[in-house]
Amino acid sequence: MTDTMAEITAAVALGRTGSPDAARARLRELWEEIGPDGNPFHRCVLAHYQADLFADPAEALVWDIRAVDAAATVTDEQVQAHDAGLAVAGFYPSLHLNLADNFRRLGSFSAAAEQLAAARKHQDVLADDEYGAVIRQAIDGVAEAIERRSTERRTTAPGVE
Repeated sequence: MTDTMAEITAAVALGRTGSPDAARARLRELWEEIGPDGNPFHRCVLAHYQADLFADPAEALVWDIRAVDAAATVTDEQVQAHDAGLAVAGFYPSLHLNLADNFRRLGSFSAAAEQLAAARKHQDVLADDEYGAVIRQAIDGVAEAIERRSTERRTTAPGVE
């Protein structure tokens, strides 16, 4: 498991250091290597990060859907093999938040509101730490944007512009 996660992490680092095309290409290769029956934890993490590498919300949405689908089959044991302090339940606030934001940016406000409600439903599992605060603030920001019927990219959204 560690080698695949190291490969995913290295590809994500490419994107964060200004090479999103190379990062997307490498993550796509890894996606193919993992395959549809591969480790769902790897599939979830890879798809979640791949989505952040697309400025186009439709392209990001495809990957965010893949991440949520993979999360549905991830076990806590698989997550804890990577980090003993994690639980799959902690993935859902962010995963649903990303879906909500993509739908909002595409102008599908009702679908965005449904996903935002799912993110809020799961946010109680977030710790009172920096990550939890970031996700809660993003949930509030997306809710505000939905209310305004804004399709603009949030300045605090992860990913490329």
